[in-house]
Amino acid sequence: FLDWFFATEIGLSMRATGVNARMARAQGVNTSRILLLGMAISNAFIALAGALFVQTQGGADISIGIGTIVVGLAAVIIGETLIPGKRFIIITLAVIVGAVLYRAFIALALGSDTLQHMGFGPQDLNLVTAILVVLALRLPAIKGYFKRKFKA
Repeated sequence: FLDWFFATEIGLSMRATGVNARMARAQGVNTSRILLLGMAISNAFIALAGALFVQTQGGADISIGIGTIVVGLAAVIIGETLIPGKRFIIITLAVIVGAVLYRAFIALALGSDTLQHMGFGPQDLNLVTAILVVLALRLPAIKGYFKRKFKA
């Protein structure tokens, strides 16, 4: 749905406003309304996600959203590093793949006997998450290093 929406005139106006609001305004886009629409759509998806999550869990708690920003950041970084693209549908696919890979890495890290023998446990989840985000940030540089090394 979002891929279709961002290909419409309003969606393109929203993307233009996000990239360069002054230029969008110069092209005749009412950036105030577009920003309001973007916030409304964003909050609607957040509310839907929260409602579905609470429905599946059977209840709500004040601490259920802790770490969501880190998961989102890691998903975007990992996905766009592994699947670079300019088309919106490719970017959406990259973020979905990044989120799945991130969760798989976390499950692997928590279930790894090697890490448990090194002293890591479930209580060190934030540390493992931070290490994964740092590795995801460094992945483009590592890819470039290996490209240069094996190209010669």
